[in-house]
Amino acid sequence: MIGSRHIEAFLEMLAAERGAATNTLLAYERDLNDFARFAATLAQGVHQADRDTLGAYLAHMRAVGLSARSAARRLSCLRHFHRFLARQGVRGDDPTDLLDAPKLPRTLPKLLSEAEVTSLLDAAATLPARRGLTAEAALEILYSTGLRISELLGLPREALAGTGDILFIRGKGGRERIVPLSDTARRAAAAITADASVTSRWLFPGRDPRRKLTRQGFDLILRDVCLAAGIDPGRVSPHVLRHAFASHMLAHGADLRSLQLLLGHADIATTQIYTHVLAERLQKLVEAHHPLAERIRSA
Repeated sequence: MIGSRHIEAFLEMLAAERGAATNTLLAYERDLNDFARFAATLAQGVHQADRDTLGAYLAHMRAVGLSARSAARRLSCLRHFHRFLARQGVRGDDPTDLLDAPKLPRTLPKLLSEAEVTSLLDAAATLPARRGLTAEAALEILYSTGLRISELLGLPREALAGTGDILFIRGKGGRERIVPLSDTARRAAAAITADASVTSRWLFPGRDPRRKLTRQGFDLILRDVCLAAGIDPGRVSPHVLRHAFASHMLAHGADLRSLQLLLGHADIATTQIYTHVLAERLQKLVEAHHPLAERIRSA
């Protein structure tokens, strides 16, 4: 591995101090190794690169057709890496300070209407046998809590112990949060645990009950639900259901700070992508109640 000593030290810090997930560590390792190979072509070690080298790397990413989002992710990785090097005294400056991140196009999440979500929940209950129980419980929990799919599939069977009114979730970076569980979601999940024919430590076991349901296995179930509901499966994913939860909560009066806690976002800036929902709601409020509403509507 090029520049392995400094990269390995950085990755060890992420794992030990920040509890970074395995996939996160692998992504950082790939990005840093790619930059190390580029720096080597300019006779620089990964820990020695100057601002010109980093600028040339950004230009190189554009030249090879890397998307603005991927380039921004790599630059973010390099910023974290060089700040780590500065804290460790490996170098006295941070060459990423004055670099401009690639401009990202503003993209809003795909959104399902409340009626469409209701159709999905109704369709889930029509799937046969245990497949239907799994589909109904999973979709009820996803939509009522906004969990990530990894958080859902990682729920242990005892997550519903006691009253089952709340779930204790360990999310990204090992951050823990408490998520309220709706009555319908709790009843749907309880129907799974009541099935004595399957014993597993997981709330959503896979074909082998010793293992949890895989993401691929869940995607197949979700596809069946979409087809039964008459909704294009290409429009629906666990992340789209998470977006639906957030957008519909805001539309019904939730505030951004509470939503940040429920979603497990470390930074409220991540939650602010949903402000378009608030803007639409406020616009309708003004149009409906402002004394000059008629003039506003006709403007």
